[in-house]
Amino acid sequence: MSSRPTPYYVQAGALETRFNSLFGKLARLGISLAGTAELSVRGRKSGEMQRIPVNPHTYEGEQYLVSARGHSQWVRNMRVAGGGELRVGRKVRTFTVTELTDPAQKAAVLRAYLEKWGWEVGRFFQGVTAQSTDAELQATAGDHPVFRITLSN
Repeated sequence: MSSRPTPYYVQAGALETRFNSLFGKLARLGISLAGTAELSVRGRKSGEMQRIPVNPHTYEGEQYLVSARGHSQWVRNMRVAGGGELRVGRKVRTFTVTELTDPAQKAAVLRAYLEKWGWEVGRFFQGVTAQSTDAELQATAGDHPVFRITLSN
């Protein structure tokens, strides 16, 4: 776990926000870049569906959502909502989630995630990479929430 007094979170800048908007729109149109999808999760305060592009990750036959940026709004909403929807074009998959809490289990998923997505999200992991030791991955695990997805349809 992190020794930070507040939960780790890296907010998107203006350019990243524009790119996220573009990737979300592309996913809604059915264009998935490198496996991206649009996540919809009910807002914990507004009750309205919030949308953000994500990189669903498959590891050992299970699907996961990893928050590279840390304890973001979608993570906080997911903890309350307990699930959401993933969309690529007309294909909408409803799911529930289980948040992983065991650092060793999270480290294994994070290593596989960084092997695939490290080129895109590595800067959010403070020097930890897919080649880092198990101890290094476990040390950063508290900064990066991981949810196992169970598809409803």
